[in-house]
Amino acid sequence: MILLGIESSCDETAAAVIRGNEVLSSVVSTQLIHQQWGGVVPELASREHLRVIQPVVTQALRDAGVDHADLQALAATRGPGLLGSLLVGYHYAKGLALALQVPFLGVNHMEGHIYANFTDEEEPVLPALVLVVSGGHTQLVLMPAPREYHIIGETIDDAVGECFDKVSQLLELGYPGGPAISREAEGGDPRAVDFPIALRGREGFDFSFSGLKTAVLNHLRALSEEERISRRADICASFQATAVAALVRQTQRAVDHYNVRTLILAGGVAANGLLREDLTRLYPAGTLDLHLPERAYCTDNAVMIARAAHGRLSRGERSELGLDATPRMRLGEERA
Repeated sequence: MILLGIESSCDETAAAVIRGNEVLSSVVSTQLIHQQWGGVVPELASREHLRVIQPVVTQALRDAGVDHADLQALAATRGPGLLGSLLVGYHYAKGLALALQVPFLGVNHMEGHIYANFTDEEEPVLPALVLVVSGGHTQLVLMPAPREYHIIGETIDDAVGECFDKVSQLLELGYPGGPAISREAEGGDPRAVDFPIALRGREGFDFSFSGLKTAVLNHLRALSEEERISRRADICASFQATAVAALVRQTQRAVDHYNVRTLILAGGVAANGLLREDLTRLYPAGTLDLHLPERAYCTDNAVMIARAAHGRLSRGERSELGLDATPRMRLGEERA
């Protein structure tokens, strides 16, 4: 099956063509306009999607060496995400599917992140635990059967990626915060500042990051301008180590509690080097089937949307063309 996937949930306009498990092309257009605002401006994002979606799809088809007539199915992100952004890609894909008279499927963005780990494989060994970490989500998801998801823990306030962005603003490192903080942390001491890990001793598998953000703010307030600059690498390293420790701690507890066979890392923060290193060290080969997505597929892309859709489409699943985008869509609502 030659499948075109489209992703436009936030500030990347992406299109990809796959044939089975073979990736034929992947094009991602990132909106740099938001950097001056320190975060994504929804109206600007939707306008930019409208401007570039046609050339992005055209480039993806050209790179794959296929034409519209070769497409056998279409898929696009239905949710979650920014409504204006979602509508652009979702309706473009629906319209193209209707014109070509081929099947169409709306995909949950977070399921796409999960299947970014399986671009050249079939399915994960189950039961699996998924750690979803991004700018909008921090969740632990139990996957007992194919395409079945149960959220067993999530953030009660800020997502970890959002926390990285906010701390980056406090440190005047720019947007997006994750890569900026990681780069700065390379020259710092992760033990220099003792930042707190929230929810220690509490039952369950939830996360909290607003207190960590506040702790960084209070620490900076106690420093002079010169100290803020001279100690910035240590602050970044300490903040990153604390955030990652919180993620790893709850993940390890959930792995032990549910006795899963597979651990899957998903989302934009999955690109974080320290998180990947700590999970690899904790679960070396032979102890658990650990899946870390290629860094190119950690951030938003259309390969993950196409890959998540492929199995569903192959089993005959389709989306009604009357269904619209759902900005607050949760895992498990793919058929809603």
